[in-house]
Amino acid sequence: MTLSIYNTLTRRVEPFTPIEPNHVRMYVCGMTIYDYCHVGHARMMLVFDVVQRWLKVLGYRVTYVRNITDIDDKIIRRAIERGITIRELTEEMARAMHEDISALGIEPPTHEPRATQYVPQMLEMIRKLEDKGLAYRASNGDVNFAVRRFPGYGRLSGKSLDQLRAGERVAVGEGKEDPLDFVLWKAAKPTEPDEAKWESPFGRGRPGWHIECSAMSCALLGEHFDIHGGGMDLQFPHHENEIAQSEGATGKPFVNVWMHNGFLNVDNEKMSKSLGNFFTIRDVLKRYDGQTLRFAMLRTHYRSPFNYSDTSLEDARHGLTRLYTALDTVPPAEGVGIDWQEPHAARLRAAMNDDFNTPEAIAVLFDLASEVNKTRSPQTAGLLKALAGTLGLLQGAPREFLQGGSGVDEAYIQSRIEARSQAKREKNYAEADRIREELAAQGIVLKDTPTGTTWVKA
Repeated sequence: MTLSIYNTLTRRVEPFTPIEPNHVRMYVCGMTIYDYCHVGHARMMLVFDVVQRWLKVLGYRVTYVRNITDIDDKIIRRAIERGITIRELTEEMARAMHEDISALGIEPPTHEPRATQYVPQMLEMIRKLEDKGLAYRASNGDVNFAVRRFPGYGRLSGKSLDQLRAGERVAVGEGKEDPLDFVLWKAAKPTEPDEAKWESPFGRGRPGWHIECSAMSCALLGEHFDIHGGGMDLQFPHHENEIAQSEGATGKPFVNVWMHNGFLNVDNEKMSKSLGNFFTIRDVLKRYDGQTLRFAMLRTHYRSPFNYSDTSLEDARHGLTRLYTALDTVPPAEGVGIDWQEPHAARLRAAMNDDFNTPEAIAVLFDLASEVNKTRSPQTAGLLKALAGTLGLLQGAPREFLQGGSGVDEAYIQSRIEARSQAKREKNYAEADRIREELAAQGIVLKDTPTGTTWVKA
């Protein structure tokens, strides 16, 4: 069974074949680093982390580019508010982003370009667009893309120009020929710091957001590549505009497959600061470990909305506990490879090849854990760990996960276990039960095994 992916551009699931045999080139729109990443950002980066992992499992060499936007209106505004330079702000936020996503087991991309490193490539692309009559200089000093001069605009969003324009009004002083036209180069404003201004043939200024991704992706992956991804909110206008300016400049097809992950809701409402339901990754990691958040998100298909709630995180923690308990009870045999003909492995591969169906893949892991508990086979436990590894799960020490975050001194717990064992030896079962209940009240569950007593967090 070959990999099939839902292509937003064609609106159907299609068999995937890379342009270059055995090599997949993928670009994903990354973070605008003016603040800490929130759980919606976590979902986007996690989705495409799983995509690149699975492509590698299938034997492809993957060149994965996930950019950083380090120049933008919000970045300039936040730096001025805090009284620091743009560079100081973006360095601080980039470090924080890397810390946060590392906790979720998200692997680094092959390349992580920053927009400010690719301004010459952006200017060259804008020059080509102007030469072809697709860009014009506005009265306010900006350079805009003329949407109506590019045939096929609206293919990705599935809307005609008239539908897209419905309700639009030309803002006074914008200098646009059409409300849908978008900025390629922003003229410098006197109030902006010098570090936000570049010299160019179009006057001092800085790039527009859309041209940044086109220039970075084409520079690192070529003018025609396999997969472009991002959140569903980027489908229009950002990705629509990327297609227009990239194909307008190069005259080539831009991307074969467009992938978009679904929105994130909090308790079934859209996450927003105004509703008071806004969570950064850092907020979540104070209460839950990164693997639990990863597991929770993978239990929902990437194209479906993900509902973040305490209930979903608690369910995920209990689910991971079940899986890790199987590996703790039956230590996996070392060096177990994946035999894809084995029924569980074959089911997981079929699920992942069906547009990255992670909920079905996780169902396979639970079935395999049940098999481990029944057969006590170290080989089966090894297969469970290996298959989970394709999703970035179950790679830690089981006992560390099961005991992690208990909030109780481990030495104290061990001393209470020894006191309970002594009470049982003295046939003082009431005292042994009291110690068990005392620990249970602190969220510690004791497990008696033939080799002794262990504990896990509740």
